[in-house]
Amino acid sequence: MLLAIDCGNTNTVFSIWDGRRFLATWRASTAWQRTADQYYVWLSTLMQLNGIDARIDEVVISSTVPRVVFNLRQLCHRYFDCRPLVVGKPDCRLPVDVRVDPGTQVGPDRLVNTVGAWDRHGGNLIVVDFGTATTFDVVAADGAYVGGVIAPGVNLSLEALHMAAAALPHVDVSQPAQVVGRNTVDCMQSGVFWGYVGLVKEITRRIADERGADMRIIGTGGLAPLFAQGETLFDVIEDDLTMHGLTVIHAYNKEETRA
Repeated sequence: MLLAIDCGNTNTVFSIWDGRRFLATWRASTAWQRTADQYYVWLSTLMQLNGIDARIDEVVISSTVPRVVFNLRQLCHRYFDCRPLVVGKPDCRLPVDVRVDPGTQVGPDRLVNTVGAWDRHGGNLIVVDFGTATTFDVVAADGAYVGGVIAPGVNLSLEALHMAAAALPHVDVSQPAQVVGRNTVDCMQSGVFWGYVGLVKEITRRIADERGADMRIIGTGGLAPLFAQGETLFDVIEDDLTMHGLTVIHAYNKEETRA
C-alpha cells in the first residue's frame, strides 16, 4: 500500500493509494516540530476509523517545507520499514523534463502538478494552483515544465490587508453579491475575489499569447471551485491533481528501478 504525502506551507495532505484508487485522504496543519511518533499515532488512528487495515510499505513525499522531511523520513523508517521517495532529491526521477535557467530550484509541488496534469491532459497546459501562493505552471506540448508565475495567495493577501491596515478586519473569501461594496467587509471581499479573477484571466491570457498556442487551463487547490463560480476561468478543476502526480512519479520510479 502506498502512502502519498504532500507537505505544503499551510497544510500537509496524506492519501492512501491501493494501486487503483485513493482509499482515504486526510489533512493536518504543517508543523516541522511534529515528531514521527505523533504522525504515526494520528495516521494509524484515522486508518483504523476508516477501516483500512492494509500495511503501508511504500511512501512518496513532496514537501515545500524542508524541515518537515526529516520527521516524515523517520516515520517511514520507524513504522513502515521503508525508504521514502522524495520529489526533488537526486534519486527521484521525473517522467517529464524541467527546462528552466541553470541553477534554478523548482518547488516540488509544481513539478508534481506538472506530472499529474500531463498524465491526465497531455501538453500545452497552464496549471493554476490556489495555495499559500497562487502559482501558474506552464506545461509544454511534450509535457516539460518550462516555468511559470508566482503571485501572493488569496488568504495571504487578506491576512496582509488585516495586518497592515489597523482599521481593516479579517474576512473570509467569498463571491460578493455585487462589485461595489457598501461596507468594509463587502469592499474587501470584492477587491480580493474580483481582483484574483482578473489576475487569473490576464496572466493565463498573456501566457497563451507568449507561447503562441491554445493552452488548456487546469485549476487546483481548495479555492479553485470558488473562483470558477460564474466565470470561465478553467477548462477543468482537479481536486486531487497533486496526489495523482505523486502516484505517477512513484510508479515511474518503480519501473525505472526494474529496468
